[in-house]
Amino acid sequence: MEKKIKIAIYPGSFDPITNGHVDIINRASNLFDRLIITVASNNTKKALLSIDRRVDILNKTFSNKANIEIDYFNGLLVDYAIRKNVFTIVRGLRTLSDFEYEFRMAIINRNLDKRIETIFLMTDEKYSHISSSSIKEIYNLNGNINQFVPKTVSKTLCNLKNEKNNK
Repeated sequence: MEKKIKIAIYPGSFDPITNGHVDIINRASNLFDRLIITVASNNTKKALLSIDRRVDILNKTFSNKANIEIDYFNGLLVDYAIRKNVFTIVRGLRTLSDFEYEFRMAIINRNLDKRIETIFLMTDEKYSHISSSSIKEIYNLNGNINQFVPKTVSKTLCNLKNEKNNK
């Protein structure tokens, strides 16, 4: 009997990716044969980084992980899952308010397609206070974000700031 490959999708805006995201990705990649990290285009939020830059950062950050694929999508996650024929979604939880939001989204996704299963991973407590929103705020106020994000993010944002200053 052929072994079924376990594949999951870890969606997010990753604007920017934080060490908390990296923690969830590393742990999820150990649970699944293949993990698709997909960058969602979220029109309700003002993006700091373009989707192309976020995909590039993710590719550089996880270049050493053979079972990780980086992708992006627009629209409903359920439609993306159907296109990929992957019905396991991984979501990270930091706080109780994350759970309330993610629980509602999991129920909605399951209502849209009964094949969707959502798996929640708790972030390591040392990352529970980190969010992409707080990173953007610190960055925009010229604070040091290095301890909260992978080096690829720090380098990209430093280059972005230099590009803006040179205009």
